Amino acid sequence: MSKAASLTRVGLAYVLAIAVGAAWLYLGPDTDHLWLDGLIADVLATLVIFVFSRIHHNSSFYDAYWSVLPPLLAIYWWSESTPDVNDLRAWLVIGVILVWAVRLTGNWIYAFPGFPHEDWRYPLLKDGKGSMEPLVDLFAIHVVPTLQVFLGMVPVYVAVTRTGRDVGWLDIVAVVVGLGSVALTYTADLQMYRFARTKQPGQAMDQGLWGWSRHPNYLGEIGFWLSLGIFGLATSPSDWWWVFVGALAMVALFLGASIPMMEERSLERRPSYQDVIDRVPKLLPRPPR
Repeated sequence: MSKAASLTRVGLAYVLAIAVGAAWLYLGPDTDHLWLDGLIADVLATLVIFVFSRIHHNSSFYDAYWSVLPPLLAIYWWSESTPDVNDLRAWLVIGVILVWAVRLTGNWIYAFPGFPHEDWRYPLLKDGKGSMEPLVDLFAIHVVPTLQVFLGMVPVYVAVTRTGRDVGWLDIVAVVVGLGSVALTYTADLQMYRFARTKQPGQAMDQGLWGWSRHPNYLGEIGFWLSLGIFGLATSPSDWWWVFVGALAMVALFLGASIPMMEERSLERRPSYQDVIDRVPKLLPRPPR
């Protein structure tokens, strides 16, 4: 299937998923809690994407969901909470999310070759599971990541529903961290694409940002979710003890799952990657040795 045809099917799936979520929000029963309404709509939309994944035997239908839903969720929460259109903090947080979402979704579209391509991690999770494979697909690949992203969005809920509070230095820090993190992931991905076009067989990436950190793209992603936590802290300093739970969950995801899987795969395909592991820090950057 061509890339254009594949993207058309993915686009159709997302339009239908968003329509189902919106139907719940605007036509379904009201829970009296905006955050809960958003969560239910989010899960219902995820189930639509899951159905498309099963029909096409390809879980990569879910790939772009990570970046498509957050701006929609933030805008819904703001629009339904008697928004002050002049609330600068709401504009800042939604602006940072939109920049991140457009960049990450665009990166996926650029790199996606079309079906039958599937993210290499999904078969590792599903293979050998027998009758449990549909449940692994549903929860490990679809529902759990959705809940992870929703948890990361909780400080955004705080920021866009508690409007009218003055913007301070913490908001500026959040903007700098958020946009800086997007710039970091963009630069890291661009460097990797250029390297992939010229690399020799078996050569491991240790140039540019990748010579300072083995996973600068993941570092940038973590930084983005950290910036959302800072927005939540700026809005409600008394909630300092929980507004970063989503960011911490993202750190656990990358350190506990994404990075180990990526490094194991890199070692299998490029034994020279062990030299990179010996010289370059895993996540937090430092000058290359």
